[in-house]
Amino acid sequence: MSTIATDNPFSGENIQTLATLVGMMIPASEKYGVPGADDESIVAEIIAAARDQSAIIVEVLDALNKKAQDEGGGSFADLTGDLRMTIVDRFKETAADTVTNLVTLTAQCYYRDPRVMESLGMEPRPPFPEGFEVEQGDWSILDPVRDRGRIWRDPPGE
Repeated sequence: MSTIATDNPFSGENIQTLATLVGMMIPASEKYGVPGADDESIVAEIIAAARDQSAIIVEVLDALNKKAQDEGGGSFADLTGDLRMTIVDRFKETAADTVTNLVTLTAQCYYRDPRVMESLGMEPRPPFPEGFEVEQGDWSILDPVRDRGRIWRDPPGE
């Protein structure tokens, strides 16, 4: 399900800031032939996945742009890499939870991209219905748990 333009809570400047920020998190690699997280299709995936968190993310992006304007006289995307990094480092100290959520969201969307999955030697498909081979381990390590016996009680009425 895609977002129609009127449903998109992100302004053009927000999208540019988001693309710049996620590109700092996961840059493109010529060595491995993969795009950065700032690739247009990956940014679109991040925006779609962020629908439930969009208000918080928009606040973060607006705050980054305000700091960029105050410290560099331009938008976050227009600043030099060093100044952007300084602003992000300071921002992480005050909004660590939000930044952590954005990093997680970015990584999830990035590693769903078919180009990235193929570079990792994975088929770009969901794990089911075909599934993946899982190496069997040593199930005997559960013997002490089985030998311990029942350690719970039934709920009332059973």
